[in-house]
Amino acid sequence: LYSLSQQDYQKLEEMITKDRNLLNIKDCNDRFLLHWAALAGREKLVEYILSIKPEQLNDVDDTNATPLILATLAGHLETVKFLVSKGSDINHKNWQGHSPLQYACSKGWLNIVTYLLEIGANIDVVDSRNDSSLHRLASTGRLEILKFLLNWKQKPNINCQNNEGNTPLHIACEDEQNACALLLLENGASADIPNKEKKTALDLCKPGLKRQIKNFLRIED
Repeated sequence: LYSLSQQDYQKLEEMITKDRNLLNIKDCNDRFLLHWAALAGREKLVEYILSIKPEQLNDVDDTNATPLILATLAGHLETVKFLVSKGSDINHKNWQGHSPLQYACSKGWLNIVTYLLEIGANIDVVDSRNDSSLHRLASTGRLEILKFLLNWKQKPNINCQNNEGNTPLHIACEDEQNACALLLLENGASADIPNKEKKTALDLCKPGLKRQIKNFLRIED
């Protein structure tokens, strides 16, 4: 089905017109042609398929990903918008608990992040590890999107803790994302919260970042 989704649109439309059963076939990934079309950003093809099979809009593959999640993952804003306009669930999660917003954040698609938040995506959504979008951004070092989320009108929970008790600041410190760590602090993140191993974010810092944080917090050695 992947190779089929890459075919010329006119040719595909003719094939589907002759044999609509093509739209009912699932591959080894439990995906319909619709899933692959969404992943490839084939908006016209997505629109055509849904005009015939609207019930496939929120169908999931073997990772519990909808066409919307796949379009978001690949950064196809117009396809995302079309799927949402048809009623796709913007807060649906795949088997790891990842939502469209979390994928847009971790992949660096600021335009999709902006759109999803504007239409009401849950800014504090967490995955199966209880990682929020802030955790993912702190880990990947996507400073621009982190700044955008922290300045959003609905403020995210900056001190949310995941299953290990780590806040986004813990993650930024542990992964040596210095700029993200300092930005989190500037926006009110606490450096005093212990995780399940009784370690604060400062305990996870390399010496250079630890000095910067202590200077910011005016902590003397």
